[in-house]
Amino acid sequence: MQIGKYKLKTVVSGKIGLDGGAMFGIIPKPLWEKSNPADEQNRVTLATRNLLLISDDKKILIDTGMGNKWDDKSKNIYRIDPGLDLEKTFELNSIKPADITDVILTHLHFDHTGGSTKIENGKIVPSFPNARYFVQKKNFEWGMNPSDRDKGSYIKENFKPLADAGVMNFIDGEQEFDENISFKVINGHTIAQQMIKISDSSNTLLYCCDLIPFVSQIRIPYIMGYDIQPLVTVEEKKKYLKLAADENWMLYFCHDPEYALATVKHSEKGIVQDEVFKDFQ
Repeated sequence: MQIGKYKLKTVVSGKIGLDGGAMFGIIPKPLWEKSNPADEQNRVTLATRNLLLISDDKKILIDTGMGNKWDDKSKNIYRIDPGLDLEKTFELNSIKPADITDVILTHLHFDHTGGSTKIENGKIVPSFPNARYFVQKKNFEWGMNPSDRDKGSYIKENFKPLADAGVMNFIDGEQEFDENISFKVINGHTIAQQMIKISDSSNTLLYCCDLIPFVSQIRIPYIMGYDIQPLVTVEEKKKYLKLAADENWMLYFCHDPEYALATVKHSEKGIVQDEVFKDFQ
C-alpha cells in the first residue's frame, strides 16, 4: 500500500501469549473466547506486528516488539515465540538495522519497545545505530516513574539507554511528523500513548496501537483490563471509530493474531467491522 511518499510494509516480530481476562477486562470468557481462544493457562495469542514506512530517503519503523533480552522464566510466562523476533524478521526481509532512519514508539510498554535496544558486548545499546527514536515526552516520564498498577509493563532497559545515548527525541502532544504522518495522543491505556495517522488526499491509515489491539475489540465495551483509565478508553474509541467510519479510514492492528487491517462502518448496532485483511493487498 502506498500513502503519500511512503510504501507501507507489515513487519511481524513474533507472537506472545497474555492472559485472556487481562486482555478483555469485564467481558465474560464465553464471549471473548469465541474470537480469541485461550490455551490451558488462559492465555490468548497476540501478534507483535510493527509497521515499516519506506520512502526515497527514509525507513521509519513503528514500534519494535518484544525484543530478545528475555530470561527463560519470562519467555515461559509470556509464551514468547522462540522462532521469531525483530532481528530475524529483518534478516528474512533483507532489511538492515543500520538502514532504519527513524523509530516511532507508540508507548514504552515492553511489547512495543523491547526490540529498541539489544545486548552488545555486555552492554545495552540502541538496536538501530543510525536511527532517531521518537516518543511522547509524558509517556517517557510516566515510564520512568510508573504507578504501582502498571510498573510491570515498563522495563527501563528497553528505553532509558536510548535517552542516555542521546537518540531519544521527545514529542510534546499532538503534532505532525511530516506531511503524511501525524501523532494522535490518547490516555486510556496508559499516559500519552500516541497513535500514528498516515494519510494523503486519498487514503488514511490509523495505527491503533493499544486502543484497539484486536479486530474483536472494535466493539466499544471490549477494553483491556490493563488500561489505567478504562472510561477514558471508551470515549477515545468512540471518537476514533466514528472518524474511521465517517472518513473510510483503514485501521491497523498491532496485536491481532490473524488480521492486520480492517475498515469499519455505521450500523443499527453502532460502529462495527466491515472488511478485514490479513495484510496489505
